Amino acid sequence: MNLKKLSIRPLQGFGELDFGASMEEVIEIMGQPEDSEVLSDGDEEVETLLWYYYKYGITLFIEGAEHSVLSNCETDNDQAILFGNRVFEMLEDEIIQLMVEHGYTKYEVEEETWGEKRITFEDAQTDFYFEREQLVTVNWGVIVDNDGKIQP
Repeated sequence: MNLKKLSIRPLQGFGELDFGASMEEVIEIMGQPEDSEVLSDGDEEVETLLWYYYKYGITLFIEGAEHSVLSNCETDNDQAILFGNRVFEMLEDEIIQLMVEHGYTKYEVEEETWGEKRITFEDAQTDFYFEREQLVTVNWGVIVDNDGKIQP
């Protein structure tokens, strides 16, 4: 993956990756993950496959029991771009303003039990995590059903 293409696209994807892409399509663009892990929700027997690309600072989430597809991305890569701006160089207020300017006006701020501050834009399904007022991680995605179809 070309680091110049680290564009966070809320509700759409990341760089050349589109949400809903098959595992094969992800591998074609990203190559094999450096590591992987399966998370499961014991109540619903829902499994999420995490693919780690440490050299890029990217974690990809693969979901869908019948047809597995890309559902979420997470990055701590300081080169990541959000709406033309290097998001990790921005302050909290600047990120909020940028999201609002792009039509994502409803957000919630919470302090996580582990100490990070999380700003969630539910309409963009995007979370920004801050530690000591510095952005440390962005996580965004879509909801995917068991058939791998993106839900509205």
